[in-house]
Amino acid sequence: MSGAVVIGAGPGIGQAVARRFAREGLPIALIARSDETLAAAAEAVAPTGVPVVTAAADSTDENALREALDRAAGELGPPDVVVYNAAVIQADTPGELSVRAHLDAWAVNVVGALTAAAHVAPGMAQRGGGSFIVTGGMPEPKPQYVSLSLGKAGVRTLVTLLDQTYGSSGVHVASVTVCGPVAPGTAFDPDDIAEHYWRLHTQPRDRWESEALHTGLTVHDGERS
Repeated sequence: MSGAVVIGAGPGIGQAVARRFAREGLPIALIARSDETLAAAAEAVAPTGVPVVTAAADSTDENALREALDRAAGELGPPDVVVYNAAVIQADTPGELSVRAHLDAWAVNVVGALTAAAHVAPGMAQRGGGSFIVTGGMPEPKPQYVSLSLGKAGVRTLVTLLDQTYGSSGVHVASVTVCGPVAPGTAFDPDDIAEHYWRLHTQPRDRWESEALHTGLTVHDGERS
């Protein structure tokens, strides 16, 4: 196994997903903006004993993100799974943000995922297998979270487009939609949410799902039509 890459490896879902895959023995590559975040994530994964690679990159910096992915592949081999977990989570109402602020949020929430997928999915398709999983949210748009609602709607469309492009070649593209605030010890515990990512990655191809919905009460899975 050549490992898992987690883009957006901050506290919460990012670290939880990295730990979940590491427990299965997969080497882990962690990508985040700051060295402090990377150090904390590496420390969280360390008890599993798997190899860990860290690379600092802003998901909106196309060249830096591609270089970080190349570094991970150079040290661990082509990834089995890439998780895109970067997002701008903020409250904003219609007309509150400037155009620049909306573009900045969109760049993190959607375009960074597209950059990562365009870099790794062709190789997965050539090898005939791999997973690309994006953290989603906002199952229903909310006017008090305009930029996030738009971004997560964009993620759903992106997952569909990537599946249409790479799915037939064996690349499982899916999202994990989280329907509430993530916090340890709650119904939205990141360790519970991380289980969805592992399950999606290990699904047999004839049972692939395009979305796992974490409501905090029950688990609803979107079967691929």
